[in-house]
Amino acid sequence: MVANFLSLACIRNESGGLSPKPHYPSMPKYPKGINVSSDQDKSMQESEAKALFSVIGMSCSACAGSVEKAVKRLPGIKEAVVDVLNNRALVMFYPAFVNEETILETIEDVGFEATLIKEEMNERSIQVCRIHIKGMTCTSCSTTVESALQAIPGVQKAQVALATEEAQIHYDPNILSYNKLLEAVEDTGFEAILISSGEDSSKIQLQVDGVLDENSMRIIGNSLQALPGVQEIDINPELKKLAISYKPDVTGPRIFIKIIESTGSGRFKATIFPEGGGIEAHRQEEIKQYYRSFLWSLFFTIPVFLMSMVFMYIPGIKHVLDSKVVNMLSIGEILRWILSTPVQFITGRRFYTGSYKALRNGSANMDVLIALGTNAAYFYSVYSVLRAATSPNFQSTDFFETSAMLISFILLGKYLEVLAKGKTSEAIAKLMNLAPETATLLTLDSEANVINEEEIDSRLIQKNDIIKIIPGAKVACDGFVIWGQSHVNESMITGESRPVAKRKGGTVIGGTVNENGLLHIKATRDRIRECSFTNC
Repeated sequence: MVANFLSLACIRNESGGLSPKPHYPSMPKYPKGINVSSDQDKSMQESEAKALFSVIGMSCSACAGSVEKAVKRLPGIKEAVVDVLNNRALVMFYPAFVNEETILETIEDVGFEATLIKEEMNERSIQVCRIHIKGMTCTSCSTTVESALQAIPGVQKAQVALATEEAQIHYDPNILSYNKLLEAVEDTGFEAILISSGEDSSKIQLQVDGVLDENSMRIIGNSLQALPGVQEIDINPELKKLAISYKPDVTGPRIFIKIIESTGSGRFKATIFPEGGGIEAHRQEEIKQYYRSFLWSLFFTIPVFLMSMVFMYIPGIKHVLDSKVVNMLSIGEILRWILSTPVQFITGRRFYTGSYKALRNGSANMDVLIALGTNAAYFYSVYSVLRAATSPNFQSTDFFETSAMLISFILLGKYLEVLAKGKTSEAIAKLMNLAPETATLLTLDSEANVINEEEIDSRLIQKNDIIKIIPGAKVACDGFVIWGQSHVNESMITGESRPVAKRKGGTVIGGTVNENGLLHIKATRDRIRECSFTNC
């Protein structure tokens, strides 16, 4: 027993002590049984390739795990990360041993449909346009808009989200402008509002306390403008605010705050105000518009309804309404015609506009159905009334109340729909608020050993930051695991009742709860970017 103890002590002395700092082991570089010299290894590193695949059919983390395992079993795979939420698989490999076609076939052999996403070589030439789309009611609407955008020459990728009523388009500015994208959306029958356009960037608003004059704000702006990755700075001296557009891969809000606070010898203090409110204002205006339209429609529809369904059973009023004016044309028919016309052509004008644009593009939407049904009732009633006015024997039957009541009910449904969408956005914002207020930022050395830990505001998390998640804590941001293994409770996001196993390469979602193991994750996007996306 003493001998065993001494031998263990010798091992500890030879290794220089057992370090508690975690190390991130890398996957085997080359296929088993192949020996590579140092010169060949260097050339292999230079020839390393990366491919992004779209994987359709994954529904849970088990599906992503099966795809990841199958890909990693291939020779020449350096790393493989599967994102089940975005249906993406990122694979780093050595072309000397494996190619993209083999990886694609391997994913399909697992049972999923896969396609290779070809990225442009010059990423700077690709810009991102975000558009708020008003009027979408179902997945068919979003699919129509998405197909119209993808059919435009120069569009690399287009995604339309029905819940947030937003489209994100990657396009080549050398071929088309964002105005063409707005026109394409409006041609499908929906209203388009530009949110942002330019290179794939983030935007943040900072308020600076301690500033005495405009010259100090200009000095701060010049200091930030000199940072790599900063694209544009908008200074508001009156409110002491800075609006900064930047590339998240290069810099982030934590660096901005450090620069500001170091510029004024410590007398400046910067705080973050996530941008938002613009789209919320449009949503509130849309709610008011539908509410006003419904009230005006109701104002004219109620008398038409009473004359058609109630007053006809009251003898005195029925006699007045049935009184003839010209031949067989009665007073009641004239009143119903006059009252239903504003409902049909003024409050119902939006349905004519939407149906015209849809038919012009060779498709039929809900507006076409509404216009067809109400026009049939209204114009038949007009024909019946005009014939009664020109004939002494024709007894007319009108359906003015049908068209007026139908439009009123649809406007009520539209009003309730935009209210529900507003509550959906609030629910998404509450999901984002599940993330903790603080996070533990790790600093690594060249050998991937932890050399420093720092507690920061979770809003200051930048892309590619390494975050430590202890057992029982909430995940601070979206990312993927680079060290450790645990089970994460994702029920609040995905509804999965059982904790999901996480290990190196597995993706994690901000706001979920780490159950029983220590995890180190790498952030895939700025925390402030997630918040601003939700608020809009």
